[in-house]
Amino acid sequence: MPPDAVLEIGPVAHGGHCVARHEGRVVFVRHTLPGERVLVRFTEAGQTASFWRADAVEVLEASPDRVPSAWPAAGPGGVGGGELAHVALPAQRAWKAAVVAEQLRRLAHDERPVDVEAAPGETDGLGWRTRIELVADAQGRAGMLRHRSHEVVALTSMPLAVASIADLGLFDRRWTPGARITAVAPAGADAPLVLVDGLPWTAHGVDRRPNARTSVRETAVVAGREHTWRVAADGFWQVHRAAPAVLAGAVVDAVGAREGATVLDLYAGAGLFSVPLAEAVGTSGRVVAVEGDERALRDARRNVHDHAQVELHLGGVLEVLRAGPVPRADVVVLDPPRVGAGRAVVEQVVARAPERVVYVACDPAALARDVATFAAAGYALTGLRAVDLFPMTHHIECVAVLDRG
Repeated sequence: MPPDAVLEIGPVAHGGHCVARHEGRVVFVRHTLPGERVLVRFTEAGQTASFWRADAVEVLEASPDRVPSAWPAAGPGGVGGGELAHVALPAQRAWKAAVVAEQLRRLAHDERPVDVEAAPGETDGLGWRTRIELVADAQGRAGMLRHRSHEVVALTSMPLAVASIADLGLFDRRWTPGARITAVAPAGADAPLVLVDGLPWTAHGVDRRPNARTSVRETAVVAGREHTWRVAADGFWQVHRAAPAVLAGAVVDAVGAREGATVLDLYAGAGLFSVPLAEAVGTSGRVVAVEGDERALRDARRNVHDHAQVELHLGGVLEVLRAGPVPRADVVVLDPPRVGAGRAVVEQVVARAPERVVYVACDPAALARDVATFAAAGYALTGLRAVDLFPMTHHIECVAVLDRG
């Protein structure tokens, strides 16, 4: 690697870093802020690479938005998952707003101000994760992977986890080296659950009973009604304690009361949106949910059991849409993975001629690319909510509304 260097830091960029230049080359620098002057240590610096990566290891001139790190273990050379822990919370949200706006402007040619909301009840950006994943190092200590590495860094705490996970004492004992430890603290009455290598664990060790608990019940109030979902403990569910209510509420608000309507729920998971959408369309409506993960669909089947108007389809979204179970829909809701829906899926959505598309996105670049594809097909971005459901990280959740022109 090249020797350490002093750099003047420029604007934020998508991915949790800022842009700087060194000897004419672009460098993406983590653990810094725009306007700072820092000493950096290069972490990726191939001579033929189009850009280099670096960590700020010493701050020579600090930004007024810099604060003492809320999670030093996620600092330079540390674990991933807390790359903005050195940034004041209001500045974190301004950072994310700038990224969302820049991606929309650059990729979708959409100029709009973006405001990032704090999650309900958020005060210090800590204690919000209801799910954490740990790995035991060679000495059996619980930890996480070093950023962009397979090396395990032993930890003594995980300050982003909710208190009921922190109280489990996961960092106070020794585990089998290499063990994968999953801790889940559902919102509701269920007690936290720990899995070790996918098996339920108690203070006495792995619970191998056939009826051992491997799922949790999640509860959230959406549009004034309390709903409960059963979810596999190591399956996908929103990790911020407020995220299910916030996102499902935003989706239902965007869809509106549509008695008798047909709504497509794509990438439906365990039915987070399908359940309240069934209420929105009423017993005369139809919610068609599509999910590619068989275990998630099993959970969804249980969760929509009391809603006969919901039908479930197992398979990749593109393949199911091409098979044509729903030739037309009034509204399409989609919550794709981080890579986005992509042109082929967007074209299949457009072919259903929905009046409205409600798009839930965890990656602003993927969102912007898909918004551009929708725009070319005559769908305008008429609404956008951005919510900070990942404090101390660069991640941001958006709910976009697109209407047919």
